Amino acid sequence: MFTGLVIAVGDVEAVRDLGGGRLLTVGHRGGEFAGLSVGDSVAVSGVCLTAVAVQPASVSFEVAAETLSLTTLGGLQPGSRVNLELPLRASDRLGGHFVQGHADGCGEVIAAGGSDADYRLRIRHREPRLIVRKGSVAIDGVSLTVTSSSPGEACFEVMLIPHTRAVTTLGALRKGDAVNLEYDILAKYVGALVQDDGAPDGTRDGG
Repeated sequence: MFTGLVIAVGDVEAVRDLGGGRLLTVGHRGGEFAGLSVGDSVAVSGVCLTAVAVQPASVSFEVAAETLSLTTLGGLQPGSRVNLELPLRASDRLGGHFVQGHADGCGEVIAAGGSDADYRLRIRHREPRLIVRKGSVAIDGVSLTVTSSSPGEACFEVMLIPHTRAVTTLGALRKGDAVNLEYDILAKYVGALVQDDGAPDGTRDGG
């Protein structure tokens, strides 16, 4: 479990094919990774991966073919930058929202820009029913608040403060870029339980 509060931005050092998957090696400069061990989980641009090799300044992950096809990780190359987060500990403050690291798919940036005080990203996506204004969403692993939602256009908007643009990869996003999206876990459970007519599962026939 993560919170969507990125602790470091890493640089992809190597990508190597492994059967149907790939071995991804990411370099980092954060002291927070000093205690990382093989088998630990790390969120890489919002995707939970297991460390299979740990070096003082890098960590390697085996990425399954399904993950490569459903997220932006399939397009990573040496030199790509990724957001990194370690799992939430029971004693940590929950500064963002509950993020599982299970990306629901990719969205597309359809607009990016504005002033330092009002910088916006507009994202096209496939599940407008799971996004609400003032709700939470994780974009490339970063916990953000939805500032507006346009279900009819299947898009939503978030605002990035200067700090978020400086310490994550989101400030470099441009129109046409793909991003990993994870919808709020509560929205996903409610969406699974409630049908289009508003009746919970099992109640349509008088149950």
